[in-house]
Amino acid sequence: MSIEVKNLTKIYGEQKAIDNITFTVNKGEIVGFLGPNGAGKSTTMKIITGYLQPDGGEAIVSGIAVKKQPLEAKATIGYLPEANPLYYDQYVREYLDFIADVHQVPAKSKKERIESVIQTVGLSLESNKKIGQLSKGYKQRVGLAAALIHDPEVLILDEPTTGLDPNQIVEIREVIKNLGQNKTVLFSSHILQEVEAICDRVIIINRGKLVANDKLSNLRQQVDNNNLLRVSFKEPLEAAWLQRLSSVQTVNKISTHDWELVCDNVKDAQRQVMELALQENLNIISLQSGGQSLEDVFRSLTNTNTNA
Repeated sequence: MSIEVKNLTKIYGEQKAIDNITFTVNKGEIVGFLGPNGAGKSTTMKIITGYLQPDGGEAIVSGIAVKKQPLEAKATIGYLPEANPLYYDQYVREYLDFIADVHQVPAKSKKERIESVIQTVGLSLESNKKIGQLSKGYKQRVGLAAALIHDPEVLILDEPTTGLDPNQIVEIREVIKNLGQNKTVLFSSHILQEVEAICDRVIIINRGKLVANDKLSNLRQQVDNNNLLRVSFKEPLEAAWLQRLSSVQTVNKISTHDWELVCDNVKDAQRQVMELALQENLNIISLQSGGQSLEDVFRSLTNTNTNA
């Protein structure tokens, strides 16, 4: 396996940013790393890549303990952080040449390697510009090219499609899928459709704890969607109104207008919701049952607004 995370813990003051998490990622796997904002995703990635030291546990990359041999471990990793650090006054090729030197890419193959990554991430048309002149999406591509320049065994990508338009997202998705054929890829994203399109397995953390680590197909089966009812109202609503319904077990607040209900009987709950709307003069925008998307799984595992 290319990435091993063992009982990893990181503490800031009295808060555990990550709390004793353990997982592995094998070569040739593309694994989605998910969680709400502040769940500990970026902290975990920074520890795996050697940018942060853990307070407990260890990270091993390509068989190398990151804490004990940080330089050797980093040599096997390509890292695109969420805050993509670039030198805006440098030209694209100049910057990639600099990063290639940092990674000690042999001089005889450096030019060919730079051209290869420019082609891979779709930077050809912009490659003669200064980085500061590029759009946010193309700056993101430069960061991805820099992560690939030394042909690493492991790729750690923190929100790699940030700032990309829909067409660019599809292109980068294909790049990641192709890279995953012979590399290990761990990437985080808030675009759950992207994770579904690319990954067979996802790891989900919430409040620093590991709450899921499985294939998407297995996680979907764990969510009892036959008991779920989603309802959206035009008007804002209080949870107490929905908690009165006898067929509703749990009320999950998505927003003041949008609610997810766990029901004893979905048909009875649908009827009761419509009766409530009539009694209280509420306008129902949508009323849906079931569903097996990654969004369903994510919400069921990370929703902290139960009975809000």
